[in-house]
Amino acid sequence: MLVSGKPRVPGVRQDLILVGAFAGPVGLKGEVRLASFTADRGAIAGYGLLLAEDGRQFEILSLRPNSKGFAARVKDIDTREAAESLARVALYLPRSALPPTEAEDFYVADLVGLEALSPNSEPLGTVVAVQNFGAGDILELRLLDGRTIFVPFTRAAVPGVHLADRQVVVALPKELLDDTAPPEGDVS
Repeated sequence: MLVSGKPRVPGVRQDLILVGAFAGPVGLKGEVRLASFTADRGAIAGYGLLLAEDGRQFEILSLRPNSKGFAARVKDIDTREAAESLARVALYLPRSALPPTEAEDFYVADLVGLEALSPNSEPLGTVVAVQNFGAGDILELRLLDGRTIFVPFTRAAVPGVHLADRQVVVALPKELLDDTAPPEGDVS
């Protein structure tokens, strides 16, 4: 299970984990829409100072759920114009500020960059991203031949995650690895 955070972003300190983003103003009095990427979405308000890439720090004073995540009150943001200036500002926390994971839990940032191996320890490629389009987490793998595939992050498809070794075991159907398979839609 993935518990929190998003992958590291190029150009951002590698000890920072993406935990949320501001998405524009709510109303006229300085509230801002907030998308939280933490497992407990409301926990983002309890982590203390959140950091932006440009060095700014933000303190969430209060949250209220709305249809697009949360409406947040942010310290020193009290006008619609100030809230507008926060649109698309990504929010980070130092890894040390996040709680430790349990045995079967992983931060998304921990999975990105892992070497993907077959159950027979044959190299397959690298985890380049973790996606979730609403039906569960999916590992995006770049195979050794350069192709990119998506693998459901389930125990059946991903029977092993070995963070200490920077490896993940992926059980792929043979047809996904066969580069001689006809392209999709080819019925000849």
